[in-house]
Amino acid sequence: MGLSRERYDAVAGRAERLVSGPRMERILDRLAESITEVLAERDPLVLCVMKGAVVVVGRLLPRLEFPLTLDYVHATRYRGTTSGGGLEWVHRPAAAVRGRSVLVVDDILDVGITLDAVVKACREDGATQVYSAVLVEKARAHIGDFRADFVGVRLPDRYLFGYGLDYLGYFRNADGIYAVADEDV
Repeated sequence: MGLSRERYDAVAGRAERLVSGPRMERILDRLAESITEVLAERDPLVLCVMKGAVVVVGRLLPRLEFPLTLDYVHATRYRGTTSGGGLEWVHRPAAAVRGRSVLVVDDILDVGITLDAVVKACREDGATQVYSAVLVEKARAHIGDFRADFVGVRLPDRYLFGYGLDYLGYFRNADGIYAVADEDV
């Protein structure tokens, strides 16, 4: 299935770079500083929201120089498409969050359905505190009054890829954040 090399190259060629790789690294430095100020003394459980946040967490954790543990949660709405559907739980680490301060890390806050559901699930499962961090927040309305506690960068409401964000499963490894051209959405 996947993208042909021709289509991959066409999408990459038409995409607009919004944030360079070096700037993303500075954004991650600031994000880590903000998280450290709040969580350094709380021995948090960091929950990586799969799959997109794996890149974010991999770049963020070495910057968090305090005791923490790591687990993951896998809840998805996209399943390889460019538009979200109903939320599907693949892995929910209920026992791991009980009695813990939890930091849920995701790649992007779009509408907020997935992140809001993960945060609520952590509370339902007995976490004492739940914080959320996103690398990218889209400039758009989010569900209810949900807001991430820590935000790396706010970007326009466009289809984005890079630094963990994907386009049809591809481009998570792009060095920077790019906006997909309208004809490719």
